Amino acid sequence: MGDLIRFRDDETHEEPAVTLDSFLEQANATTVRLEPTDDPRALIPYLDRLSLIEVSFPKFRDGRGFSTGAILREAGYAGELRAAGDILVDQINPLRRCGFDAILSEAEIDRDVLAKLGGLYEDVYQKTVDGRAPLWARRNAGTHG
Repeated sequence: MGDLIRFRDDETHEEPAVTLDSFLEQANATTVRLEPTDDPRALIPYLDRLSLIEVSFPKFRDGRGFSTGAILREAGYAGELRAAGDILVDQINPLRRCGFDAILSEAEIDRDVLAKLGGLYEDVYQKTVDGRAPLWARRNAGTHG
C-alpha cells in the first residue's frame, strides 16, 4: 500500500494481519484485518491480545469503518487502530475522532494540507471516542457560548 501516517509513539507493527475468520479459527495472531462486512464485536474477547487492528476502507465513500473504529475503542481496545485503503486527507481528522491512530492510505497524503485541516475547527459536532464533548452537549451544559 502507500502512505503510512501514525499518531502513536510506539514501534510500527510490520507483521501481516490475518482475516477475522482466520483469527477466530487460530486466535494466536496479534494483528487482524477487518473488512467492511466483518463484525468488530467478534474481537471484543481478544482485544487485550491484539497489537494492531487494521480496518479496510476499500472506497473512500464507504464509511462503515468509522463505526468499526468507534466500536473497538468504546470496547476498550488500546492497541494500534489503523485505517487502510482509499482514504482522503479530509477523512483523517474524523477517523481520529473515531479512535484511529494510524492511517495507511493508498495515495500519498499532503502533510501540509493535513496540518491545515487539523487546525480549522476547534469544536466537534458528533460524539467522539477521544473524550471531547460535542458542541451541542457543551451548550446544553452551559460550558460553551
